Amino acid sequence: MNDLQNKIIDLKKEKNILILAHYYQTMDIQEIADHVCDSFEMARLAHTAKQDTLIICGVHFMAESAKILNPDKTVLLPVPDAGCPMADMIVPEDVHELREFYPKAAVVCYVNSSAAVKAVSDICCTSSSAERIVRSLPENQIIFIPDRNLGAYISSKVPEKEFIFHKGWCPVHDCIITFDVVDAKRKYPNAILLTHPECKKEILDQSDFIGSTSEIIKYAIKSGNSEFIIGTEIGVVEHLASLAPEKQFYPLTNNFICEDMKKIRLEDVLNTLENGKYKMKLTGEEILKAKKSLERMVNV
Repeated sequence: MNDLQNKIIDLKKEKNILILAHYYQTMDIQEIADHVCDSFEMARLAHTAKQDTLIICGVHFMAESAKILNPDKTVLLPVPDAGCPMADMIVPEDVHELREFYPKAAVVCYVNSSAAVKAVSDICCTSSSAERIVRSLPENQIIFIPDRNLGAYISSKVPEKEFIFHKGWCPVHDCIITFDVVDAKRKYPNAILLTHPECKKEILDQSDFIGSTSEIIKYAIKSGNSEFIIGTEIGVVEHLASLAPEKQFYPLTNNFICEDMKKIRLEDVLNTLENGKYKMKLTGEEILKAKKSLERMVNV
């Protein structure tokens, strides 16, 4: 720990502030967090937090979700323009249009979306809970938004239901191509490939394990294998290396970087602790409408 990290840790304890960080954050941010987690666990921890103030070291939709689940708490996002390109690919009007075409379908909304889109959806999901969420619904038609790759993967797991997809995708995961897999396997012939379902089908088809960020981490730690190619954001490689230094973890490609997740620096967290910046603000109506789909996910 450096001096800045120690200052942050002392101040968060003094002010009784909970810091939640996503796995894609840099290691110096992960080290000062109370919990390092994926989007589902972040939502769950925010929902059960005893502290009155939460700092979300992640992106905008994560802070929104924390505020929706905790309307009476202060939710802070250290860098307000840390966004999610996939979340920006869909707006409520798109959802209304899909409902008109498929009036009997349930709208399942990936948590990587805005509060406005959550508000017009039936239920939210994360990559780790999506299959369970879809199976829990009585509807046979599923409108899955906004990630077409995750939706296609879940549809292969639940073939008895009809899926309708939105055109959204994660720019970080979707840009991975078959060459990346071939090249990584050539470099690391003894390693097994673990990938996130936000990747394209041709990448998933070559994988030894497919799962959410937290599922990839759990699999790698428990596995008897000692070498792994990690098919998701490079922050997960760094996190795994800190958890299991006796094993070898390689990024599928060195370009596997979410620039928005990397925007938050230690200085930004300290500024947030000292000055209360930047508050996540949603109206009561926005919270009320979006809360139903998020709470329904948490309950399932």
